[in-house]
Amino acid sequence: MISPEFLKKIRGIQIKTNYLVNDIMAGEYRTAFRGRGMEFEDVREYQAGDDIRAIDWNVTARMNAPFVKTFREERELTVMLMVDVSSSGEFGSVGELKNDRAATIASILAYSAIKNNDKVGLVVFSDRIEKYIPPKKGRSHVWGVIKTILSHDPRSDEKRGTDLSAPLEFLTKVCRRKTVSFLISDFIAEGHEKAMRIFRKRHDLIAITITDPRETTLPDVGLVELHDAETGERIVVDTSDPAARKEFAALYKRELKERDKLFRSMSMDKIDIFTDKPYIEPIMKFFRMREKRL
Repeated sequence: MISPEFLKKIRGIQIKTNYLVNDIMAGEYRTAFRGRGMEFEDVREYQAGDDIRAIDWNVTARMNAPFVKTFREERELTVMLMVDVSSSGEFGSVGELKNDRAATIASILAYSAIKNNDKVGLVVFSDRIEKYIPPKKGRSHVWGVIKTILSHDPRSDEKRGTDLSAPLEFLTKVCRRKTVSFLISDFIAEGHEKAMRIFRKRHDLIAITITDPRETTLPDVGLVELHDAETGERIVVDTSDPAARKEFAALYKRELKERDKLFRSMSMDKIDIFTDKPYIEPIMKFFRMREKRL
């Protein structure tokens, strides 16, 4: 039985996403991702300015007038969302959990795809594949995708780690045709480089990193107990010690540098999302960057 609170949460995301996709991001998604190619559609009479390379010489000879071929884009894409629901996503220091922000981002991408008549599929994962929804079209399908992302109860006593290789290896097996795939995670994981490189050779892979500000710096608030949501490990840190705060910030910067280095080595795009900052502009910036590059 779905609780009224849960339905309200899903409905809220749906309303917000519809507004963003229809009123703010209209057209941005479509121009960022091309279809599979161009398909012949028809012929028409030549008009001033037409590319002479498009002239259909057979029709031109029969009609005694120049005719050109017209084409239409094979628009339909398959968009796969890989959403991390591991225990580390149940953290939020600014009023929103990382998992909730990930669900919002996934919803925006799903609605953008559906609006452009593309198929959308979903893989929800932690240290294993939690749920797979094959790609389909339709708004009711997107509703099911959003509900699935949000349906993993963060109050569960079971600790769920992160294995980024799991969704990549799974989709490598089940997706025969090229996909546009978004990997949405906090990327607090190791050992996924090989799976990522293999997947990237066949598919268009975009990394979306979800980060909470307390994962980048520590405030000066005295003794603080830090808890690893995935392993259960707890340590006490004296945040009033400048050296401790400096080392914590340096650790984040080192991890970020290594992660970005990996992405660049595969020519892989990324979108950095922070739970304490607006998320629309980073997505729009990414779409515009892709459009310029095409």
